[in-house]
Amino acid sequence: MATESEVVVRAKHPLWIRWAHWINFPILTLMVFSGVLIYWAHRPYTPFLPDGFWKFLGVNNRLAEGMSYHFALAWIFIVNGVLYLGYLVISGEWRELLPRPRHFKDALLVTLHDLGLRKELPPQGKFNGAQRIAYSSILALGVVAVASGFAIYKPIQFGPLRALFGGYEGARLVHFLVAVGFIAFFGVHIAQVVRAGWNNFQAMVTGWEVEHERKDG
Repeated sequence: MATESEVVVRAKHPLWIRWAHWINFPILTLMVFSGVLIYWAHRPYTPFLPDGFWKFLGVNNRLAEGMSYHFALAWIFIVNGVLYLGYLVISGEWRELLPRPRHFKDALLVTLHDLGLRKELPPQGKFNGAQRIAYSSILALGVVAVASGFAIYKPIQFGPLRALFGGYEGARLVHFLVAVGFIAFFGVHIAQVVRAGWNNFQAMVTGWEVEHERKDG
C-alpha cells in the first residue's frame, strides 16, 4: 500500500492576535532595556548584579533616558494589552488560551516529550496544555507589571495599590521580579519557536498553518 501526503492549509491565528503579538515583542524588549537603565540608577538589588555588569553593558548614568522611554512605551503596552484582552473576550478566543484542569497533565506530558523522556505528544489542538498555561501566565504577569508600575509611578495617588504590594519597596521588588519573568519567558518562547520549526513561525506571520497529512492509496 502506497502512502502519499496531502498539503492542507488551515487558518490558525487571527489578524489581531498576530498584530498584538508583533507589537508586544519589541515593546516589551525595549521596556526591559529602559527598565535596566532606571534600575542602574537605584540598584536596589546590587548583590545580584555587581557594578561590573553595568559597566560592561554601558548603561550607567542614563536615568532620564530610561525613564522617558519606559513611561512612553508603557502606555503603548497598556493600550495594546487592553485591546488584546478585549478582542479575546469579544471573539471568544479566550477559550483557546484558558487552561483547564486536564491541561496541567497535558503540560507535564508535553514537557516530558520536549525533554526527550516521552515519545508521544498528547492531543495538541490550537494550543497544547503547556502553551495555554504559559500564555495565560504571561497575560497575568502583564497585569501585575502594569499594577506594580503604577504603584511605583504614582505611590501617593495609588495608595491602595501600593499597599497591596506591601508598600513602595514591595512594588519595586514585584516589578523587578516581573521583568525577570518576562526575560525567562522570552528565552523559553524563542527556544520553543526554533524547536517547532518554520511552519509554526510563519503561522504567526501569515495566520495560516501548512500541514502535510498522510493518505493511504
